[in-house]
Amino acid sequence: MRMSRFLRAVPALLLGLAFLSTVPPAQADAHTGAGSTASAVRVLRYDATRAAEFRTVMDQAAQVWNASVTNVRLVAGTPADFVVLADNGWPRTSVAGLGRGTIWMGREATAQGYYPLRIATHEIGHILGLPDRRTGRCTDLMSGSSAPVSCTNANPSSAERSEVNANFGGSTPLVEFDKLYIDRPDAAGSLVPAP
Repeated sequence: MRMSRFLRAVPALLLGLAFLSTVPPAQADAHTGAGSTASAVRVLRYDATRAAEFRTVMDQAAQVWNASVTNVRLVAGTPADFVVLADNGWPRTSVAGLGRGTIWMGREATAQGYYPLRIATHEIGHILGLPDRRTGRCTDLMSGSSAPVSCTNANPSSAERSEVNANFGGSTPLVEFDKLYIDRPDAAGSLVPAP
């Protein structure tokens, strides 16, 4: 008798587990009532096909952000929300709106010894709504070139991760749209109208 109850319960248990494994985490929280208000994960597509030698590093930077935040996911593809180009200038980002814009991976910074993965994650940070913050600390991704050239930290701080999650959860981003962010070490950081 007990064995037959057990055998009847097993398919129901397996069916329930199969259902839960197909529900995305934000929906799982909404169904279980756990956590705070669930929000959909926003998927941003980026096109790094014209990023030349920086294409692989941009893919790595996208993975850094994917491992760091929960409200947005970056995937390579088109049509793209933001594009990545390579040139000989200083790295910069034109932010058209939250999750939209153009990144130029300028070779000038890598020629001076700055770490390419840190540059790439920093520039994506602008696309995700983060402004430059010239704190000089290597632990702050958005400190950019104000941190020493020897800084190889390519991970956003906990405050930066929280800010991106809030941006894609409905908060107003602090980044200015339709502006070009240039973080040269010889200037206090530049913010100019986008081209």
